[in-house]
Amino acid sequence: MTVLLPEPAIRIDRSASDVVLIVDDVPDNLSVLHDALDESGYTVLVATNGDGALQRAAQAVPDIILLDAVMPGMDGFEVARRLKAQPETAHIPIVFMTGLTETEHVVAAFQAGGVDYVTKPIKPKEVLARITTHVQGARLARQARNALDAFGHATMVVRLADGRVVWQTPLARRFLQDYLGCAEPVVPASVLEWVRAHAAAPAGAQEPPKMSIVQGPRRLVLALHEPTGDDEWLLVMRETSDAAAIEALTHAFRLTAREAEVLYWVVKGKTNRDIADILGASPATVKKHLEHVFEKLGVETRTAAAGLAISRVGQLGHR
Repeated sequence: MTVLLPEPAIRIDRSASDVVLIVDDVPDNLSVLHDALDESGYTVLVATNGDGALQRAAQAVPDIILLDAVMPGMDGFEVARRLKAQPETAHIPIVFMTGLTETEHVVAAFQAGGVDYVTKPIKPKEVLARITTHVQGARLARQARNALDAFGHATMVVRLADGRVVWQTPLARRFLQDYLGCAEPVVPASVLEWVRAHAAAPAGAQEPPKMSIVQGPRRLVLALHEPTGDDEWLLVMRETSDAAAIEALTHAFRLTAREAEVLYWVVKGKTNRDIADILGASPATVKKHLEHVFEKLGVETRTAAAGLAISRVGQLGHR
């Protein structure tokens, strides 16, 4: 099925097939690829120039792009660079189609963000095999990122040279806007300096280094995980707050809401009298709740209760 997107873009049903955008200024090439992909069950979008490619990619966010390297006006290399510069399209795998097999052109394709290339004249079976491989890999990566978002762990990849966000999940984009005021896909200098400092540190740390950004009762915790390229690093972010931590304690230990509040403030080092003042209760009531907490956690002391809570609910340890 070939889809030509009007303005505004129509909604594409992705439940039945993957979406492929073909970009080529030669009608015969488009026709050959269209027929092969259509027969194989793909939804096919087409563009005949660089501007059209950028427009269709932004509208439909295809699963993969087959991109002609040499076109009049904006060439494929520039199209790829612009797609990779936008968070919404940076994750899309790009396979270059080129008759240029010299080393410098192949290198240029990968430097522009391509994951693969095929040479002209195009062999449809070869293209289909490449598409299958890259679409499956991209789908698995997308599912993993979406799963992290669903559990409150936002992810992004940052390039050390300029602080640019190579890709980010929707939740990561929201965190950057809410906590750091980032309208553009570039991290602030303070975050970039932190990433660079820890990226240069020797390997073998017990756990990824963390950075906290406090905003009222909320806190954004950034953890530096691993390199994803020569100059790129993966960051995972998680938002924590008093309310979120208390809710986590409730579920982790099957506590009542008030018991979870008491345990939370015990972890924070508060005395029974302090907790009574915070909750608007009497110290005797707090003591009774704490006895129930000890029983449910199977501990006998405040220190043991706090230690168990921190080990089971990781965000309690973020300062």
